[in-house]
Amino acid sequence: MFPKNNQPSKDKNTLSGIVSINDLKEMEFNDKELTPQQHLALKNYDRYRVKELNKQQTEKDFHKTYLQLQAMANLTPFEDFLKEEYF
Repeated sequence: MFPKNNQPSKDKNTLSGIVSINDLKEMEFNDKELTPQQHLALKNYDRYRVKELNKQQTEKDFHKTYLQLQAMANLTPFEDFLKEEYF
């Protein structure tokens, strides 16, 4: 599905050519080789997701945060998860 340059083509699976965390997870699932930066972004996102979900005190807050994290994984460029705030 993705070309050999480890970038998805601009089709229904991308938003204006943005490569999201979910795109990277799909690439990994399909045994596509990821760059070290892409692996780091996945690791940072997963760590951030667990940390944020563990902070929630109520079930309602947990579900709200869960939905926000799903949206982030689908709509945010993976490069954003290389920022220090996600380490």
